[in-house]
Amino acid sequence: MSGLFDLTGSLAVVTGASRGIGLGMAVALAGAGADVVGVSASLGDGGSEVEDAVRRCGRTFTGIGADLADPEAVDALAARLVALDRPVDILVNNAGTIARAPAAEHSDADWQRVLQVDLTSPFVLAREVGRTMLERRRGKIIFTASLLSFQGGITVPGYTAAKSGIAGLTRALANEWAPHGVNVNAIAPGYIATDNTAALRADAERNRAIVERIPAGRWGSPDDLHGAVVFLASRASDYVHGTVLAVDGGWLGR
Repeated sequence: MSGLFDLTGSLAVVTGASRGIGLGMAVALAGAGADVVGVSASLGDGGSEVEDAVRRCGRTFTGIGADLADPEAVDALAARLVALDRPVDILVNNAGTIARAPAAEHSDADWQRVLQVDLTSPFVLAREVGRTMLERRRGKIIFTASLLSFQGGITVPGYTAAKSGIAGLTRALANEWAPHGVNVNAIAPGYIATDNTAALRADAERNRAIVERIPAGRWGSPDDLHGAVVFLASRASDYVHGTVLAVDGGWLGR
């Protein structure tokens, strides 16, 4: 049974790998045996936390710096991933950004930046890397969705639109690619303690309201996503297609 979750010999690409959820996912995949290519605007040639963690697992690591808010940089990244000296087996489209402002004050610039990073860039990478997976008739693509793929949120209209789009994109690609051996799924993290949620945790009233709503009674941590990402990247999920898997402490069931 344990062999179902063994990723030895696989190459995983994780965007947004330098911190938070992406860092946790990269480490989880390395722990299961995958070599990792980490992508982030802040990643360089060496010395990053994620590189050190992956190498401690005995796996190889390649860091690629790319600004996913720049369409040209995304195109260049996609071309580089397709041209690697070994094929990508697992693509984790995790990188994201958020802009908080009431909808009546949400600027065009914020809207466009959030949609570019959170929806357009993941699609471009999935399309280009997915094409190589289709040729090989195998591969795993995992998007990072959100609770706001199901709900409306407050003062984050661009983020909600993007993450709702990710849920739809997950299903659309799965419908096309499942017959060809490529699994496309998503993880919807609940309230996870990362940089993106620092403002919520710093607001005593909002923090209390959030924790009271979570049946598990606490914020999640990136470690809470380890099992889900390894499952969706492994042979254990070979018959799982188009699913948005909530890892939310029970939030959506409340």
